[in-house]
Amino acid sequence: MSIPVRAKKHLGQHFLTDRNIARKIVNSLRPEGKYDQVLEIGPGMGILTELLLENEQYQTTVIDIDAESVNWLQQHFPRLENRIIHADFLRFDIGAYFKGQVGIIGNFPYNISSQILFKVLEHREQVPELTGMFQKEVAERVAAAPGSKTYGILSVLLQAFYDIEYLFTVNPGVFNPPPKVRSGVIRLERKKDFSLDCDEKLFFEVVKAAFNQRRKTLRNALSRYSPAGKIEEATLQLRAERLSVKDFADITRRLLT
Repeated sequence: MSIPVRAKKHLGQHFLTDRNIARKIVNSLRPEGKYDQVLEIGPGMGILTELLLENEQYQTTVIDIDAESVNWLQQHFPRLENRIIHADFLRFDIGAYFKGQVGIIGNFPYNISSQILFKVLEHREQVPELTGMFQKEVAERVAAAPGSKTYGILSVLLQAFYDIEYLFTVNPGVFNPPPKVRSGVIRLERKKDFSLDCDEKLFFEVVKAAFNQRRKTLRNALSRYSPAGKIEEATLQLRAERLSVKDFADITRRLLT
């Protein structure tokens, strides 16, 4: 009998043990012809993997930095064949490995979950959908609306290109070992038109500058762009958390006039 994989604190591993929750996460994928490949990040002992392999709409590949998990998966999921990648997702070249569109799923390690989202954002042209588990605070931040205290850089940048749905909350008791916080499952579905009607590089810069000094009004937070005379006075008196994606895109266009 195989020895179960030992959860490693430095990798942020908390293995999901509830099969019903695992099925809810897997069933939240909506490939519907948008993609026929799925990449699972951090499969651990494969509670999601087993269910993913049941679906013939897509081919499943898994990636894990943990050698012990990779060895377990090789022993227990021969159907994966050569689709078990032993690598760090944050350094993984999505475009080199996958030639077409790919959906992403996972019970994501909490210590790198924001970095995973930023990487997906970087590869948004190839990733039409992501669904998975995050620390509840992160999940809520991603889905937050303008005006919320949790609304921030991650909220605006992801919502610029993806429609985001908070699906459900998961309590600590269904993990081994149990985390000290609750978890949240969200789905990101790329917008049909996911290009911005403004300079995207400047848009990213403006959003980050505005939230990096979120207690300041836009007049002060964006002072390096000399916004006076380009942006309405009423807008300059607002703080970043009051602005929608559309507002930030409008500001970006106006800064270039």
